[in-house]
Amino acid sequence: MGSSPTTPTLKPKPFVKWAGGKTQILGRLLELIPQDFKTYYEPFLGGGALFFSLLPERAVLADRNEELINAYIVVRDRPRELIESLKKHRNEREYYYQIRSLDPSKLGPVERASRFIYLNKTCYNGLWRVNSKGEFNVPFGRYRRPNICNEENLLAVSQALKGKEILCEDFERAVASAGREDLVYFDPPYHSSSKTASFTKYVREDFPPSEQERLARIFRNLDRRGCYLILSNSDTPFIRDLYKGFRIIEVRTNRFINSKACSRKDSARELIITNF
Repeated sequence: MGSSPTTPTLKPKPFVKWAGGKTQILGRLLELIPQDFKTYYEPFLGGGALFFSLLPERAVLADRNEELINAYIVVRDRPRELIESLKKHRNEREYYYQIRSLDPSKLGPVERASRFIYLNKTCYNGLWRVNSKGEFNVPFGRYRRPNICNEENLLAVSQALKGKEILCEDFERAVASAGREDLVYFDPPYHSSSKTASFTKYVREDFPPSEQERLARIFRNLDRRGCYLILSNSDTPFIRDLYKGFRIIEVRTNRFINSKACSRKDSARELIITNF
Protein backbone atom coordinates (compact mmCIF):
# COMPACT_ATOMS: atom_id res chain seq x y z
CA MET A 1 0.00 0.00 0.00
CA GLY A 2 2.79 2.43 0.87
CA SER A 3 4.16 5.07 -1.47
CA SER A 4 7.71 3.90 -2.05
CA PRO A 5 10.15 6.51 -3.37
CA THR A 6 11.81 6.71 -6.74
CA THR A 7 15.61 6.93 -6.62
CA PRO A 8 17.23 9.03 -9.35
CA THR A 9 21.03 9.08 -9.50
CA LEU A 10 21.18 12.59 -8.04
CA LYS A 11 18.77 13.78 -5.37
CA PRO A 12 16.63 16.35 -7.23
CA LYS A 13 15.92 19.77 -5.81
CA PRO A 14 13.55 22.58 -6.85
CA PHE A 15 14.57 23.94 -10.25
CA VAL A 16 12.94 27.35 -9.70
CA LYS A 17 12.94 29.78 -6.80
CA TRP A 18 9.39 30.50 -5.65
CA ALA A 19 7.82 32.96 -3.24
CA GLY A 20 6.85 31.21 -0.03
CA GLY A 21 9.34 28.36 -0.46
CA LYS A 22 9.35 25.85 2.40
CA THR A 23 13.09 25.58 3.09
CA GLN A 24 12.85 26.83 6.66
CA ILE A 25 10.04 24.52 7.78
CA LEU A 26 10.85 21.55 5.54
CA GLY A 27 12.44 19.56 8.36
CA ARG A 28 9.34 19.94 10.52
CA LEU A 29 7.06 18.97 7.63
CA LEU A 30 9.09 15.83 6.97
CA GLU A 31 8.78 14.82 10.63
CA LEU A 32 5.00 14.85 10.22
CA ILE A 33 4.75 12.71 7.09
CA PRO A 34 2.82 9.47 7.69
CA GLN A 35 5.01 6.39 7.36
CA ASP A 36 2.63 4.82 4.87
CA PHE A 37 0.33 6.57 2.40
CA LYS A 38 -1.03 6.00 -1.09
CA THR A 39 -0.98 8.94 -3.55
CA TYR A 40 0.66 12.28 -2.73
CA TYR A 41 -1.24 15.45 -3.73
CA GLU A 42 0.23 18.96 -3.80
CA PRO A 43 -2.22 21.49 -5.34
CA PHE A 44 -0.13 24.63 -4.64
CA LEU A 45 3.06 23.21 -6.12
CA GLY A 46 5.39 26.21 -6.46
CA GLY A 47 8.99 25.04 -6.18
CA GLY A 48 7.91 21.63 -4.90
CA ALA A 49 10.42 21.38 -2.02
CA LEU A 50 8.40 18.81 -0.07
CA PHE A 51 7.70 16.68 -3.15
CA PHE A 52 11.39 16.56 -4.06
CA SER A 53 12.28 15.59 -0.50
CA LEU A 54 9.69 12.80 -0.38
CA LEU A 55 9.91 11.49 -3.97
CA PRO A 56 6.66 9.53 -3.67
CA GLU A 57 5.95 6.82 -6.21
CA ARG A 58 2.50 8.22 -7.01
CA ALA A 59 1.71 11.92 -7.09
CA VAL A 60 -0.73 14.51 -8.42
CA LEU A 61 0.99 17.89 -8.66
CA ALA A 62 -0.89 21.07 -9.54
CA ASP A 63 -0.76 24.85 -9.59
CA ARG A 64 -2.76 27.62 -11.24
CA ASN A 65 0.32 29.28 -12.73
CA GLU A 66 0.42 28.29 -16.41
CA GLU A 67 4.08 29.19 -16.87
CA LEU A 68 5.13 27.09 -13.89
CA ILE A 69 3.09 24.05 -14.88
CA ASN A 70 4.27 24.21 -18.49
CA ALA A 71 7.85 24.20 -17.16
CA TYR A 72 7.20 21.14 -14.99
CA ILE A 73 5.68 19.26 -17.92
CA VAL A 74 8.56 20.16 -20.24
CA VAL A 75 11.15 19.18 -17.62
CA ARG A 76 9.36 15.84 -17.22
CA ASP A 77 8.85 15.07 -20.91
CA ARG A 78 11.50 16.98 -22.91
CA PRO A 79 14.47 17.70 -20.62
CA ARG A 80 17.18 17.43 -23.29
CA GLU A 81 15.47 19.94 -25.58
CA LEU A 82 14.99 22.30 -22.64
CA ILE A 83 18.64 22.04 -21.62
CA GLU A 84 19.80 22.92 -25.13
CA SER A 85 17.53 25.96 -25.16
CA LEU A 86 18.68 27.13 -21.70
CA LYS A 87 22.33 26.96 -22.76
CA LYS A 88 21.67 29.69 -25.34
CA HIS A 89 20.62 32.32 -22.79
CA ARG A 90 22.91 35.16 -21.66
CA ASN A 91 23.12 36.98 -18.35
CA GLU A 92 22.96 40.43 -19.92
CA ARG A 93 20.64 43.29 -19.09
CA GLU A 94 19.51 44.16 -22.64
CA TYR A 95 19.07 40.51 -23.55
CA TYR A 96 17.05 39.93 -20.35
CA TYR A 97 14.52 42.63 -21.27
CA GLN A 98 14.26 41.24 -24.81
CA ILE A 99 13.34 37.83 -23.42
CA ARG A 100 11.02 39.34 -20.81
CA SER A 101 9.12 41.24 -23.53
CA LEU A 102 8.25 38.03 -25.42
CA ASP A 103 4.64 36.87 -25.27
CA PRO A 104 4.88 33.37 -23.77
CA SER A 105 1.57 32.35 -25.33
CA LYS A 106 3.20 32.67 -28.76
CA LEU A 107 6.10 30.35 -27.89
CA GLY A 108 6.24 26.58 -28.15
CA PRO A 109 6.26 24.61 -24.87
CA VAL A 110 10.04 24.15 -24.72
CA GLU A 111 10.91 27.77 -25.50
CA ARG A 112 8.19 28.94 -23.12
CA ALA A 113 9.67 26.84 -20.30
CA SER A 114 13.17 28.02 -21.21
CA ARG A 115 12.07 31.67 -21.00
CA PHE A 116 10.38 31.04 -17.66
CA ILE A 117 13.40 29.36 -16.06
CA TYR A 118 15.83 31.93 -17.50
CA LEU A 119 13.82 34.84 -16.11
CA ASN A 120 13.46 33.10 -12.73
CA LYS A 121 17.24 32.59 -12.51
CA THR A 122 18.24 36.11 -13.59
CA CYS A 123 15.47 38.42 -12.36
CA TYR A 124 15.76 40.53 -9.24
CA ASN A 125 15.69 38.36 -6.11
CA GLY A 126 14.41 35.37 -8.10
CA LEU A 127 10.89 36.67 -7.66
CA TRP A 128 8.10 35.65 -10.05
CA ARG A 129 5.51 38.41 -10.13
CA VAL A 130 2.93 39.42 -12.72
CA ASN A 131 0.90 42.59 -13.22
CA SER A 132 -2.87 42.91 -13.65
CA LYS A 133 -2.51 41.82 -17.28
CA GLY A 134 -0.67 38.68 -16.27
CA GLU A 135 2.65 39.99 -17.62
CA PHE A 136 5.90 39.22 -15.83
CA ASN A 137 7.34 42.56 -14.67
CA VAL A 138 10.35 41.93 -12.39
CA PRO A 139 13.55 43.88 -13.29
CA PHE A 140 16.95 42.43 -14.16
CA GLY A 141 18.73 40.96 -11.14
CA ARG A 142 22.42 41.64 -11.93
CA TYR A 143 23.72 38.32 -10.62
CA ARG A 144 27.36 37.71 -11.46
CA ARG A 145 27.10 34.04 -12.39
CA PRO A 146 23.54 32.70 -12.18
CA ASN A 147 23.17 28.98 -12.76
CA ILE A 148 20.74 29.28 -15.66
CA CYS A 149 21.12 25.69 -16.80
CA ASN A 150 21.72 23.20 -14.00
CA GLU A 151 21.78 20.24 -16.36
CA GLU A 152 22.41 17.56 -13.74
CA ASN A 153 19.53 18.72 -11.54
CA LEU A 154 17.11 19.11 -14.46
CA LEU A 155 17.76 15.51 -15.48
CA ALA A 156 17.26 14.33 -11.90
CA VAL A 157 14.03 16.36 -11.65
CA SER A 158 12.84 14.90 -14.96
CA GLN A 159 13.40 11.39 -13.63
CA ALA A 160 11.55 12.21 -10.39
CA LEU A 161 8.56 13.56 -12.35
CA LYS A 162 8.20 10.53 -14.63
CA GLY A 163 4.75 9.00 -14.27
CA LYS A 164 3.47 11.86 -12.11
CA GLU A 165 0.24 13.67 -12.99
CA ILE A 166 0.86 17.41 -13.46
CA LEU A 167 -2.15 19.72 -13.73
CA CYS A 168 -2.81 23.42 -14.24
CA GLU A 169 -5.90 23.49 -12.05
CA ASP A 170 -7.65 25.20 -9.18
CA PHE A 171 -6.82 23.51 -5.87
CA GLU A 172 -10.35 22.10 -5.45
CA ARG A 173 -10.28 20.33 -8.80
CA ALA A 174 -6.69 19.20 -8.24
CA VAL A 175 -7.68 17.15 -5.17
CA ALA A 176 -11.02 15.91 -6.51
CA SER A 177 -9.76 12.32 -6.78
CA ALA A 178 -8.07 12.21 -3.35
CA GLY A 179 -9.35 9.47 -1.06
CA ARG A 180 -8.65 7.36 2.01
CA GLU A 181 -4.98 7.21 3.03
CA ASP A 182 -3.86 9.65 0.32
CA LEU A 183 -1.59 12.44 1.56
CA VAL A 184 -2.50 16.03 0.65
CA TYR A 185 -0.18 18.96 1.36
CA PHE A 186 -1.70 22.44 1.01
CA ASP A 187 0.69 25.41 0.80
CA PRO A 188 -1.57 28.30 -0.27
CA PRO A 189 -0.60 31.97 -0.53
CA TYR A 190 -0.42 32.96 3.11
CA HIS A 191 -3.12 34.99 4.80
CA SER A 192 -1.99 38.48 5.78
CA SER A 193 -3.02 39.98 9.10
CA SER A 194 -2.48 43.49 7.71
CA LYS A 195 -5.11 45.14 5.52
CA THR A 196 -2.39 47.26 3.95
CA ALA A 197 0.16 44.49 3.34
CA SER A 198 0.95 44.09 -0.33
CA PHE A 199 0.39 40.71 -1.93
CA THR A 200 3.00 39.63 -4.45
CA LYS A 201 0.99 37.96 -7.16
CA TYR A 202 2.36 34.91 -8.88
CA VAL A 203 -0.86 34.41 -10.84
CA ARG A 204 -3.25 37.12 -11.98
CA GLU A 205 -5.80 36.39 -9.25
CA ASP A 206 -5.33 37.21 -5.60
CA PHE A 207 -6.06 34.74 -2.79
CA PRO A 208 -8.50 36.68 -0.58
CA PRO A 209 -10.11 35.53 2.70
CA SER A 210 -12.99 33.97 0.76
CA GLU A 211 -10.50 31.63 -0.91
CA GLN A 212 -8.95 30.79 2.46
CA GLU A 213 -12.47 29.89 3.65
CA ARG A 214 -13.10 27.73 0.57
CA LEU A 215 -9.79 25.95 1.18
CA ALA A 216 -10.78 25.26 4.80
CA ARG A 217 -14.05 23.71 3.59
CA ILE A 218 -12.12 21.46 1.18
CA PHE A 219 -9.76 20.54 4.02
CA ARG A 220 -12.71 19.41 6.16
CA ASN A 221 -14.27 17.49 3.25
CA LEU A 222 -11.01 15.63 2.63
CA ASP A 223 -10.74 14.89 6.34
CA ARG A 224 -14.13 13.16 6.16
CA ARG A 225 -12.87 11.14 3.17
CA GLY A 226 -10.03 9.75 5.28
CA CYS A 227 -7.12 11.65 3.68
CA TYR A 228 -3.97 12.53 5.58
CA LEU A 229 -3.83 16.35 5.49
CA ILE A 230 -1.05 18.88 6.11
CA LEU A 231 -1.44 22.63 5.56
CA SER A 232 0.95 25.52 6.14
CA ASN A 233 -0.12 29.15 6.58
CA SER A 234 0.59 32.29 8.56
CA ASP A 235 -0.23 32.46 12.25
CA THR A 236 -3.27 34.73 12.37
CA PRO A 237 -6.50 34.54 14.41
CA PHE A 238 -8.41 34.11 11.14
CA ILE A 239 -6.46 30.98 10.14
CA ARG A 240 -6.58 29.54 13.64
CA ASP A 241 -10.35 29.97 13.67
CA LEU A 242 -10.76 28.35 10.24
CA TYR A 243 -8.97 25.19 11.39
CA LYS A 244 -10.33 24.98 14.91
CA GLY A 245 -10.47 21.37 16.03
CA PHE A 246 -7.44 20.25 14.04
CA ARG A 247 -3.87 19.86 15.29
CA ILE A 248 -2.14 23.26 15.07
CA ILE A 249 1.66 23.42 15.35
CA GLU A 250 3.53 26.73 15.70
CA VAL A 251 6.86 27.11 13.92
CA ARG A 252 9.24 30.08 13.90
CA THR A 253 10.85 31.33 10.70
CA ASN A 254 13.09 34.23 9.73
CA ARG A 255 11.86 36.92 7.37
CA PHE A 256 14.12 39.54 5.76
CA ILE A 257 12.87 43.04 6.49
CA ASN A 258 15.35 44.96 4.32
CA SER A 259 16.25 44.24 0.69
CA LYS A 260 19.93 45.15 1.12
CA ALA A 261 22.63 42.55 1.55
CA CYS A 262 23.12 43.56 5.18
CA SER A 263 19.41 43.21 5.84
CA ARG A 264 18.15 42.41 9.30
CA LYS A 265 16.01 39.35 9.84
CA ASP A 266 12.81 39.29 11.85
CA SER A 267 11.32 36.21 13.47
CA ALA A 268 7.81 35.27 12.39
CA ARG A 269 5.38 32.53 13.38
CA GLU A 270 3.82 30.16 10.91
CA LEU A 271 1.34 27.35 11.42
CA ILE A 272 1.41 23.76 10.29
CA ILE A 273 -2.06 22.22 10.54
CA THR A 274 -2.78 18.49 10.32
CA ASN A 275 -5.69 16.13 10.87
CA PHE A 276 -3.54 13.42 12.48
